[in-house]
Amino acid sequence: MEKFDQAPEIAKLGHVALISADIEKSLWFFKEIVGLEETTEVDGVHYLRAWGDFEHHTMSITAGSESRIDHIAWKAKRREDVDNFAILLKDAGVEVELVKDGTETGQGDAIRFQLPSEHNFEIYFDMEKPVPDLHRRAVLKNQTYKAWAKGISPRRIDHVNIATNIDSKIVTDFLAEKLGFKMREYLVDPSDKQISGWMSVTQLVHDIAVMSIPDAETSHQLHHFSYWLDNSQDVLRAADILSEQGLEFVGPGKHGISQAMYVYVQDPGSGVRLELFSNGYLIFEPDWEPVKWKFDEMAVGFTYWGEQSGTSGKKELMLNAGPVRETQGIE
Repeated sequence: MEKFDQAPEIAKLGHVALISADIEKSLWFFKEIVGLEETTEVDGVHYLRAWGDFEHHTMSITAGSESRIDHIAWKAKRREDVDNFAILLKDAGVEVELVKDGTETGQGDAIRFQLPSEHNFEIYFDMEKPVPDLHRRAVLKNQTYKAWAKGISPRRIDHVNIATNIDSKIVTDFLAEKLGFKMREYLVDPSDKQISGWMSVTQLVHDIAVMSIPDAETSHQLHHFSYWLDNSQDVLRAADILSEQGLEFVGPGKHGISQAMYVYVQDPGSGVRLELFSNGYLIFEPDWEPVKWKFDEMAVGFTYWGEQSGTSGKKELMLNAGPVRETQGIE
């Protein structure tokens, strides 16, 4: 087993790479309605980020015959951590692929590998931080784009929620032991078996959540990913904008787990579920004890107040339909 002077660490969620069966609708949704800015387009890949994101992109959209998530990327804390994670993972028997500098526009050398659930993860360190054109640039030097230029206008990417039909504890143990994620809150069934876990490498309650969905089509699916809004009024404004465009959504509401406000909406091009997210609490305690939720407490855990499943069939389908699959190279 390789010994490191300093164990490799992940700093934050980097980006989500989406492939859409209807890229025109997806670009309309994410650029005009959500309000993400397009950094650039290269060879059919559209790179987007929010007004407060500094790196080259926090999501990408590519056209494909089937909508899916290609990979979820994480930024390492140090440049050497990318290679050190590769060593650590290989020692654990995980197959690791090197992604050369420039393969993904704006990004340096990276590695890709699969979780036990076969979700594709990527770890990188170097990423360009391009300055936008003057007409899109914020006056504030500590901000990238002008806020409120269009659409819902979230500040930054926040978290991902992955779904699997295997035991979620297998996945959360891997995230903890190999990648350094800490369990913050978790849900157990009546037999005390873990169903879901909310984990982070930052002070957020979760940078990633892992949900067991036994009847999911595959073991490697995405339940949703999320962009952050500054406050609860922004969530209500998002609901207004979605209603004005005739887009069905779930919420507004407040989760018990994370204590955050939310609206869920599906991209009409890919079907991917997006959560618009705000408030919540931060964790600064180094000796944090994970919060355990029991199955019969989840009426409060999932929805402290507000709409979760909805009253219309369409809204129930939106939250409870099968998540978007992640198709891997092995398939």
